[in-house]
Amino acid sequence: MRALLANPRFERAIMAVIVLNAITIGCETSSFVMGWIGEPLHVVDRVVVGVFVLELAARLYAHRGAFFKDPWNWFDTAIVGIALVPASGPASVLRTLRIMRALRLVTAVPSMRRVISALMAAIPGMASILGLLIIIMYVAAVMATQWFGRTAPAYFAEIPTSLFTLFQVMTGEGWPDIADQIMDAHPWAWIFFVAYILVSSFVVLNLFIAVVVNAMDDESTSAEEQRTDDRLMAITEELARLHAKLDALSPQAETRAGGQEDDPEASPSLSNAS
Repeated sequence: MRALLANPRFERAIMAVIVLNAITIGCETSSFVMGWIGEPLHVVDRVVVGVFVLELAARLYAHRGAFFKDPWNWFDTAIVGIALVPASGPASVLRTLRIMRALRLVTAVPSMRRVISALMAAIPGMASILGLLIIIMYVAAVMATQWFGRTAPAYFAEIPTSLFTLFQVMTGEGWPDIADQIMDAHPWAWIFFVAYILVSSFVVLNLFIAVVVNAMDDESTSAEEQRTDDRLMAITEELARLHAKLDALSPQAETRAGGQEDDPEASPSLSNAS
């Protein structure tokens, strides 16, 4: 069973089923498609759920207790469990989460798993950068509220409004219109906006990218180190087996040598062999 689950053809078949299921769920949102082939889509959905359940059961049977040590297995179990929620009743709202089955591609494709693992590893560094960004936005919001609150109350009347406006400015969406309205009364306001955009967009957000790239590089290095360790472990085990065979053969060789020393007729032949 483990060999079957690890077979590349089986993995590709599961990926094809996941993609097919994502397409059918998307087609169910179209009234035209549902009116045309609605019933076959429901049949395909039930068959796919059955395939997912069987595949999950096979993995549980193959790995036993080790199945629950892998977080990805817990993720797959949750996704398949959502698929088994009845279509009627109070829990029927969870049926809208069926599209999350497409996320099983993350667990089916090793390269995607490495990307997600790298993102998870980058969370501590990203949290620090996010805290820095929040501090910068808060300081800028207080300053903008005090300076531009009366000039443009629609954008900077209060702290919450200023925070939303500055978030919009950080994304680069419509900030020239906001700046032009304020610069009519404060010609120097462009200094504030340019400095804020440079710090928030070009510095802090690029730090996010740097942290994620660094985490992905570490994840790739860790995977390569793991493969190297596995090869070294296999070589060590092979050497240990060879050493055990040599140890088992040594007493036999010593016994034969002792017997030949006791046998006077064998001595000349040993001398000739030497």
